[in-house]
Amino acid sequence: MTKTGLQALLRPQDSIVVLIDHQPYQFANLHSHEPTLVSNNVVGLAKAAKVFNVPTILTTVMEERGGYLIKALQDVYPDQKPIDRTFINTWEDPAVTDIVQKSGRKQLILAALWTEVCLAMPAIQALGEGYDVFIVTDASGGVSAEAHEMAVRRMVQAGAVPITWMAVCAEWQRDWARADTAVPFTEVVREHGGGSGIAYAWEVQLLAAASQAAK
Repeated sequence: MTKTGLQALLRPQDSIVVLIDHQPYQFANLHSHEPTLVSNNVVGLAKAAKVFNVPTILTTVMEERGGYLIKALQDVYPDQKPIDRTFINTWEDPAVTDIVQKSGRKQLILAALWTEVCLAMPAIQALGEGYDVFIVTDASGGVSAEAHEMAVRRMVQAGAVPITWMAVCAEWQRDWARADTAVPFTEVVREHGGGSGIAYAWEVQLLAAASQAAK
């Protein structure tokens, strides 16, 4: 994996996203983050991936017991049926890996519940297979703050790159002159970017007021 220079940054045409097990059972024992924050962030990441035409795989584990994918995430891709697994390690399921391999994309972006299990396992295995693995830490979470932190440390030691969801999107956008994605991406930030979204809404308000005053 290239660690420095322009080629170390994410590119939409080389990226593929896998979102793993954002289900009720996993959220019920999520204690490293506020659950609503992880939900907000993974939905923001999914919406941004759609804006940038980055292929996104949804997957669940034992859906009949762990529950359906959270509705806000499924609503981003209403026609995509999540791949339901028995494997704890997503990367051992050919139904998932075949899609990634056929895409030819090497920048693998992962988010999962829980960090120490369903994120760590595929991240470590995919690194061994030559993928550039980016782990979205604020769209993932563990059963405790320690579990999440130790898992991130382990994955970093293995070669994974920790990143947050808005950083992923910023690297995909790269240049605000790319107008075809700039506007819809900004809308994703407005909806899911917390303080950044609020600041953007305020800026729009001020610009509208200035425009009205000029008339």
